[in-house]
Amino acid sequence: VQLQASGGGLVQTGGSLRLSCKASGFIFKFNAMAWYRQAPGKQRELVATISSDGNTNYEDSVKGRFTISRDNVRRMLYLQMNSLKPEDTAVYYCKRPPNNWGQGTQVTVSS
Repeated sequence: VQLQASGGGLVQTGGSLRLSCKASGFIFKFNAMAWYRQAPGKQRELVATISSDGNTNYEDSVKGRFTISRDNVRRMLYLQMNSLKPEDTAVYYCKRPPNNWGQGTQVTVSS
């Protein structure tokens, strides 16, 4: 199993970024997927999940600003992040539950 995340960067408050995660080594379309993040000095936290049939759930602080999506043909997972805030600064990880993690991509939101 390989999960390769990309798309992070430095953005100003109110800006947008789209994270991508390329999946390989398993049957992507049959698996729920998730995005997590870990800010400096904090525990890793769940940001959003998407089921194999596209049902989504979000952590309260990102509802209405972030959108998780998937492309089963391209085996890609996405996280569209709008109206970014400094508190969104973290390393973002894609995950195939229960135990497969991508390498993380840094998102930094400047005030």
